[in-house]
Amino acid sequence: MYAAVRRYEGVTDAAEAARLVNEGFVPLMRQVSGFVAYYWIDAGDGVMVSTSVFRDQAGVDESISRAAHFVRDSLASLLPHPPQIMAGEVVASA
Repeated sequence: MYAAVRRYEGVTDAAEAARLVNEGFVPLMRQVSGFVAYYWIDAGDGVMVSTSVFRDQAGVDESISRAAHFVRDSLASLLPHPPQIMAGEVVASA
């Protein structure tokens, strides 16, 4: 398995961002080949974190691309700063 974690800082409206992600982005993630799971986390203090899990690296790469397009097209006013992105192979899980 592979995962991508994206950390967004300076989120201007966490509730609205969550609504838009749930309604618009989650369905996009489910369409990516190898999809396992997706989580959108409100970490507080204007920080939100997404975690995408896929069976292979290609799925992670596609999720990063789709996230960039979705943020640009639908969330730019709510997520004003580019995310910190970390991705790689899952080497332990429970």
